[in-house]
Amino acid sequence: MGFQIVVLWSDLLVWLLLVTGVAVGVLIARTPALLAAWRRVGRSRAGMASATVLLLFLLVGLLDSLHYRPALAGKPGDKAQYSIEVLSALDALAGPLRTENEKTYSAPLATRLYAKETVERPGVGTLREFPRLKFGGAHLGEREAEAAVDIAFRAFRGAAIGFLVWLAVAGASAAAVGGWQKIRRRETVFAWDAVLLTLLVLCLTLGPLFALAGHYHVFGTDKVGQDVLYQILKSVRTALIIGLVTTLVMLPMAVLLGIVAGYFRGWIDDLIQYVYTVLNSIPGVLLIAAAVLMMQVVIDTHPQWFATAAERADLRLLALCFILGITSWTGLCRLLRGETLKLRELEYIQAAQAFGVSSGRIIGRHILPNVMHIVIIALVMDFSGLVLAEAVLSYVGIGVDPTMTSFGTMINNARMELGREPVVWWSLIAAFVAMFILVLAANLFADAVRDAFDPRAA
Repeated sequence: MGFQIVVLWSDLLVWLLLVTGVAVGVLIARTPALLAAWRRVGRSRAGMASATVLLLFLLVGLLDSLHYRPALAGKPGDKAQYSIEVLSALDALAGPLRTENEKTYSAPLATRLYAKETVERPGVGTLREFPRLKFGGAHLGEREAEAAVDIAFRAFRGAAIGFLVWLAVAGASAAAVGGWQKIRRRETVFAWDAVLLTLLVLCLTLGPLFALAGHYHVFGTDKVGQDVLYQILKSVRTALIIGLVTTLVMLPMAVLLGIVAGYFRGWIDDLIQYVYTVLNSIPGVLLIAAAVLMMQVVIDTHPQWFATAAERADLRLLALCFILGITSWTGLCRLLRGETLKLRELEYIQAAQAFGVSSGRIIGRHILPNVMHIVIIALVMDFSGLVLAEAVLSYVGIGVDPTMTSFGTMINNARMELGREPVVWWSLIAAFVAMFILVLAANLFADAVRDAFDPRAA
């Protein structure tokens, strides 16, 4: 089976951000002041524990950003035809989760549907019962009563495999830094004890999870029988794009206008203040809703622009990122303006102006490096807010495309499930817990970055 590589615009931005991150890392390694600040981040146990969790989410997002279209079966010699469905490397790795769909709701680790159906039993007649699932626990056959024992055995085996993986990683790490004693006594420049402890928790959690996922629906299924664990994995990429790409859109405008307003003052400062004051006076949700709805009209009236539904959903996602970026730059701009107003009055800036140094050179050499700590702190802290914003917007129907899975669409779809009897609770809880872990990790990492880059804490 062949395939055709598909490159979405969001994929390009994701990998561009990754390359940019590597380039920034090289720059940091060559800049002593930045390197010292990031070493303080590395010594933070909470920061490194949260960074380990964020790297796991990032890995899932990167796997979901490698897209392709599988080839359709055809006669030998015919021209290759490709499916209209766009898949990713994550879909290929999580094949059973994607394809093994049930009829409707099933509870976590269940072997039967959550709703009764009328069935005909030979010699018995018509009965109302909970039908067996097509895939969840199907390997048990007639031994359905042994499901609890089978689940416990598979979970234990997965935990054991996870522990062995952790031992291999921990052993390699200890050998690299000079032994377990250095890690235990915290004598390393990097908080390896926090990283290894977090990895242990992840291995002992994910090991049983993946060991069970191939035979059971670990987090249950939704109304159309789709695996909830698969939906969570697909939602990670959407959350990362919303947080990272929106930051990419917001950053240049906020940095440029904030520094220019604070440095030049006068009518330029008044004009920029007027722009972001007017923008802040407009209710953000209404502005975003209007922009998203107008963008949706453009998408609906030009179906010829898109070869697949994934490309259409991707354009709406990018449009949402740009809209959020345009409406969220004002806070950072105000912070940079205030800091620049203070910096321009310092003696070495006044001396540079007196010697006739150009404004562009002063901004590039003296102002920008001294406000970068504010930029880094604001960007890291804004990430979690943007992830939550997507969830809220998708909940009210003005977020990502309905065909795209996100934490917001999962919560929105679970809204009506809470009103049925019996209550279907697992979709909402699973989405909430996954988003909570992502946002909590981002916030803890942001706190570590803030403490490391804040000059008052140095």
